[in-house]
Amino acid sequence: MLQYMLEHRIDPSNIYSQNNRKRFLTLAALSVVAIAFLDAVTPHVPLGFLYLFPILLIAGFVSRKMFVFVALVCGLLAGEYSDYPLGEALSFSLMAFIGFMGTGFLVSEILRSRQLVVEHEEELRGLVESSPLAIITIDASGCIRLANRAAQNLFAPEDTPIPGQPIAEFLPSLQQVVQQHQSPTFSTELRCHGKRKNGETFLAEVWFSTSGSVHTPLLAAIVVDLSQDLRNREDLSLEHLLTNARILLGAMAHEIRNVCGAVLVTYRNLSRLPGLKENEDFRALGTLVEGLKMLSAIELRSSDKGPSSVELSSVLDEFRIVIEPTYRESGMKILWSIEGDLPLVAGDQYGLLQVFLNLAKNSHTAMEGTERKQLKVIACVEQNSVVVRFEDTGVGIAHPENLFRPFQSGAVSTGLGLYVSRAILKSFGAEINYEPRSGGCCFAVLLQRVFLTEVLNA
Repeated sequence: MLQYMLEHRIDPSNIYSQNNRKRFLTLAALSVVAIAFLDAVTPHVPLGFLYLFPILLIAGFVSRKMFVFVALVCGLLAGEYSDYPLGEALSFSLMAFIGFMGTGFLVSEILRSRQLVVEHEEELRGLVESSPLAIITIDASGCIRLANRAAQNLFAPEDTPIPGQPIAEFLPSLQQVVQQHQSPTFSTELRCHGKRKNGETFLAEVWFSTSGSVHTPLLAAIVVDLSQDLRNREDLSLEHLLTNARILLGAMAHEIRNVCGAVLVTYRNLSRLPGLKENEDFRALGTLVEGLKMLSAIELRSSDKGPSSVELSSVLDEFRIVIEPTYRESGMKILWSIEGDLPLVAGDQYGLLQVFLNLAKNSHTAMEGTERKQLKVIACVEQNSVVVRFEDTGVGIAHPENLFRPFQSGAVSTGLGLYVSRAILKSFGAEINYEPRSGGCCFAVLLQRVFLTEVLNA
């Protein structure tokens, strides 16, 4: 019976369900009586081995103590009607008892283990089915074998079930992986274009791995639709691009206006000279200067909405995640001294992150040729401000009087990093100062503290 179940892949836990308990126990009792009667009327034909049938019937329903008792009864009956002398009959009964008990315990343990597997499978199936992530399995031919509810909603909402359909219809790139990859086991991720049943395309992030043998590989994949995240990210990038462009334009216009003001004063002084005021070229120059001054009248202001409140500790956490791998790969060390329970500050989260990254990258460049490579980031409250300091062990600043000026000679790239950083900070009322040190350099970002009453009244 056990061999038959194994060969035909019959789940014993379904056979030994509680619905069959009464039926199986009744059948087992009748079987014991019938086998004992047949064994008694045919003394020369030993039928004791038939007691294995009722033993198998009750193995999944009775306790171990009860099972030992039944096995003992069957063993004694097999010896009683065995037509052996008394000594041999007792030995036969003992051997039969041990055989019956061992067989029953084996079946019982198989059923117990299978029951645990079934329970875990049900929990796993419930977890997969309730997952918000699309989960599918794909066979070697590229057809979807299993799919949870999220996968159905992702690929074919309100349509026919997707199991049995080719994955090429939804994720062509994954079909190529199934056909071309020769390794029986691997795990990786893939970003590709997906297609829904209605023809709509979307950006998909796929994490997948294979299992099984070389001849019967099975690929399991988790699929996430990144289309909405892509749209949100692009909208956010455009918004920050426009904001930073406005800040940079305002800062540059401010500098140009200062120069135009000086040129205009010089022009007016020269216009007092006899005969020069009537010169057409001189008048044209005055018109150009006046027009340039009007063009540069854009001021560096805060947004009309005013600066929002930002959780500085969250910005510092993001900054740490982004910058630490770069420093670690370069053999540089970052020390963090962040005061606990930092208050809210006025500013823009993206803008602050850009300023912090620029300062950290400047320090990284300054420390490339030094023996000691260490950046210390300090954040603390000072009166009504929150100060974030960046202290490095780099080569220092040779001419600090030229800091925050655009297009400096000798600067890396365009020399706009500190200039733009200061412009971003000024856009929400913050400042950046250079603090001299005996070795290396230190920049301090001074942020306006936002009190809870201001947030509630906003």
